[in-house]
Amino acid sequence: MFDAVCPSDVPVLQRARGELDVTLRRRGEATVLEDLRQAGCLKARFPRGGEPGWHETVVLNSSGGVAAGDRLHLRIRVRAEARVSVAAQAAERFYRAPAGGAPAVVRGTLEVAEGAAAEWLPQETILFDGARLDRCLEVDLAAGSWFLGAESLIFGRAAMGETLRGGSVRDLIRLRRGGRLLLHDAVRMAGDIAALLARPALGGGAGAVATLVHVAPDAESRLPVMRAALEGAEAGASAWDGMLLVRALAPDGAKLRRIVTAALAVLRGARSLPRVWRC
Repeated sequence: MFDAVCPSDVPVLQRARGELDVTLRRRGEATVLEDLRQAGCLKARFPRGGEPGWHETVVLNSSGGVAAGDRLHLRIRVRAEARVSVAAQAAERFYRAPAGGAPAVVRGTLEVAEGAAAEWLPQETILFDGARLDRCLEVDLAAGSWFLGAESLIFGRAAMGETLRGGSVRDLIRLRRGGRLLLHDAVRMAGDIAALLARPALGGGAGAVATLVHVAPDAESRLPVMRAALEGAEAGASAWDGMLLVRALAPDGAKLRRIVTAALAVLRGARSLPRVWRC
């Protein structure tokens, strides 16, 4: 006789791992790649022909979406006087987690040196019913740097009749300038997320939300123009301590994108959005 090894009734699911570390520096009038390390499902591409003086970095997740238990780590370093726009190839999808499954963990770090300018412009994050997300973005700015960031959360695809009746979201944006904490913006929801968003004090029935952050010496002076651009939208803007903050709500992702695009046009002037946004 021999000991039989019986397979477990619990399936062993494959988990994605991704690490991406990109460093960019100024060379003459251009911003160029200094160092690149990529492993697993996270990749970076550097399309040519963008806005003069700016370097475009596009992040790709080759796994085709994010599932429970996946772990993604991204670090972008922008050296002194460099100009960088970081975008994502497409909207990122976070799929349903199995009962008791670990959340998808996403960690991003953006370091911007003195005199440098950086844009953090991923496309929308789409959450499926039952998704479990644990995400944190750390932005470390030198005192004399320039930053613009936008994050959008879509709670189910409205066109498909999707709503989030379960799952959890822990989403944090933490921003420091000159080593001093300037913004600690945390979203925490669990359970019936659609019911939570229906509350007047939370979402008022919105299915999509966005946050935009702009840090620059003239950020506060942009407030009147920003409020004019957002007129008629379910959005608001405020400014203090060299930072401008925009919040926006919409019933679906398409309407939210129009609001975000209008806000970005105020802060980016005549520069067009990264090409992946227009595909």
